Amino acid sequence: MRHVSDKIGFIEHLPSKVAAYITREIATGNFRPGEQLPGEHQLAGSLGVSRNVVREAISQLRADGVILARQGVGAFVQEPERRSAIRLDSEALKTEGSMQRLFELRGILEIEAAGLAAERRNEEQLQKIEQALDRMRGEERWEDGSIEADLEFHREIAQATGNDYIYTFVCFICEQIRRSIYIARDTNPLHELVEINVGEHVRVFEALRAGDADAARAAMGAHIRGAGERIGAVPADTASNPDQG
Repeated sequence: MRHVSDKIGFIEHLPSKVAAYITREIATGNFRPGEQLPGEHQLAGSLGVSRNVVREAISQLRADGVILARQGVGAFVQEPERRSAIRLDSEALKTEGSMQRLFELRGILEIEAAGLAAERRNEEQLQKIEQALDRMRGEERWEDGSIEADLEFHREIAQATGNDYIYTFVCFICEQIRRSIYIARDTNPLHELVEINVGEHVRVFEALRAGDADAARAAMGAHIRGAGERIGAVPADTASNPDQG
């Protein structure tokens, strides 16, 4: 194991970065649920940090519910179903299959959110969704401003569900969605990509405006499937079933 500076770069707050590294090791299966973590001395030596840094990192993960500390025994990886908080590390999304899992989550979460929003949205909420769409297809469409508008479009749909939990989760994954948009822009012809992406969002909006929950789910499913396909991250069963969502 190399020093933490080799693995996660130079950092200002080492405990947070060590916590992110351990989280990444858990996400990739190197540290498994129920498994005891290496001791403070071993982690400190292998990562090139002090034991105090490791101790603080473990404390952060324990507060997040990721790690269970047993006094006099050690620290253990908590089973996912027992964790009290969610921690997504951006570096973990660079591992094989992680983006695919993100799009699988989006399909589960945002397709139903679109259906609920179609049924529950009010005129003010619909206007906010349309304003985000107008920014996406306006003068900003080639710039980063359109990415912000894209994320706002999805957040406003989540808000229109009237369900705070859905809104919180969609907001939570927006930074990961942002990264997927940058990947798409780096790997696809920009003009074609923007036109296709805007068209998908227009179809979602039209279904929301019509109050058609089934059409909203279908349009959101098509968008998420298309966005995943454009970066090679769509789950295989979704890609093979064009009617899904």
